[in-house]
Amino acid sequence: MHTSPSGNLSTGGCTSARCGSQSSTLDELSADIQRKVQDHPCYSEEAHHHFARMHVAVAPACNIQCNYCNRKYDCSNESRPGVVSEVLTPVQAVKKTLAVAATIPQMSVLGIAGPGDALANPARTFEVFGELQKRAPDIKLCLSTNGLMLPHYVDQIAAAKVDHVTITINCIDPDVGAKIYPWIFWNHARVHGRAAAEILIAQQQKGLEMLVARGILVKINSVLIPGVNDEHLKEVSRVVRAKGAFLHNVMPLISDPAHGTYFGLSGQRGPTSEELEALQDACAGDMNMMRHCRQCRADAVGMLGEDRGAEFSIEKVDSMLIDEVAAMERRVALREAINAELDAKRAARHGEVIPLQQATKPVGRPVHMAVASSGGGLVNQHFGHAREFLIYEASSQGVRFLGVRKAAQYCGGESDCGEAENTLARTIAVLADCEVVLCARIGFEPWGKLESAGILPNGEHAMEPIEDAVAATWQQMLADGKLAQAPFEAQKRA
Repeated sequence: MHTSPSGNLSTGGCTSARCGSQSSTLDELSADIQRKVQDHPCYSEEAHHHFARMHVAVAPACNIQCNYCNRKYDCSNESRPGVVSEVLTPVQAVKKTLAVAATIPQMSVLGIAGPGDALANPARTFEVFGELQKRAPDIKLCLSTNGLMLPHYVDQIAAAKVDHVTITINCIDPDVGAKIYPWIFWNHARVHGRAAAEILIAQQQKGLEMLVARGILVKINSVLIPGVNDEHLKEVSRVVRAKGAFLHNVMPLISDPAHGTYFGLSGQRGPTSEELEALQDACAGDMNMMRHCRQCRADAVGMLGEDRGAEFSIEKVDSMLIDEVAAMERRVALREAINAELDAKRAARHGEVIPLQQATKPVGRPVHMAVASSGGGLVNQHFGHAREFLIYEASSQGVRFLGVRKAAQYCGGESDCGEAENTLARTIAVLADCEVVLCARIGFEPWGKLESAGILPNGEHAMEPIEDAVAATWQQMLADGKLAQAPFEAQKRA
């Protein structure tokens, strides 16, 4: 990021084209990889503002047990991996995919991520991919796997034109793995403890190498478990990067006892936002980091951060009439229009002339800001309607995306925003390290409570691009002399 001749921060070169990281921009990638990631909401931080994804729940069986997992096949109330409202047959999954893609033209990706493991259910997985390859060839195909059976199916993955594979790798040390995986199912028998972890790790690493050799992009998911693999994940990141993985997604452990997982019931805590961001920063030197993950359900539908799955139950899909050709033409046209607009913005930013003395002069301290956004890369959401906040850091070096923080919706409508004191208190705690909240609108009462906690609400940049708004806000704080002193912390500590 640079400082423009006018003294304002610009987004040139470092931000919106990031493929989930601060170290690579879309312009620095090969043409083939650009094509694969430019409209993939999980592989590109920029794309997730503009494109939708869909997961189909066709893979109920799993061949390993994780201490952080408890799959639920008929649940509509939880938002986490392994949870679905209904398990689909391959025929139902194809029909639902075509219905969603016809209704949501921003949809660019179809993934199979469970609720078990895609490759523990190979016949069902590849039947879906094969049919969609014929009927909706514009949609990118993805799968997520624990990697145990990955080496056996790399050839089929390539033949199905699956360009993106996610492997969950939580360790490369069997002693660490024994604390995470009670057992695996291998060669028709259960294997337990360290021996199970040794087999799983070997299969994961072999599968990663085979995928990279075939030019398939690989994202590594790792669950951060404090006291178990937190320090070890730095080594995991270094190793998978050396083997050619494209992206590393370090996710926080979800350990709510209500979910019934071993870690949840045993009292294993999840990481704080600060611990997660610190580890992501520590890994970033070795691997492009994904920071916009929402830890989606196995039947998620829509933009990241939203779930429209209830609109597409099997009963509703069965009654829909779909013109598959016309729907694909709409998707392709919209995709081309969005990418053309983003390309033009990138070209304009790269054309800026940056005076050396301004580009290199450090001015002002970094500031964390929270953004309420409903998508499109804009500050376009009412504070009280936000279920999550995007966290950015602004400094003299530019604007850096840090991650996503979940929050309970403060109000269900514009007239009752002052009735949820406990919810507001929890949201303020979640945003405790932020000095600014950017939103489209905010009520009088939450404004006062945020301000008292040292968090300044700002609705002046409604409908502006997020990074431009963050940069402009930081620049105004600098001009007002607010960045020469430490941020107000008393209320946050209280």
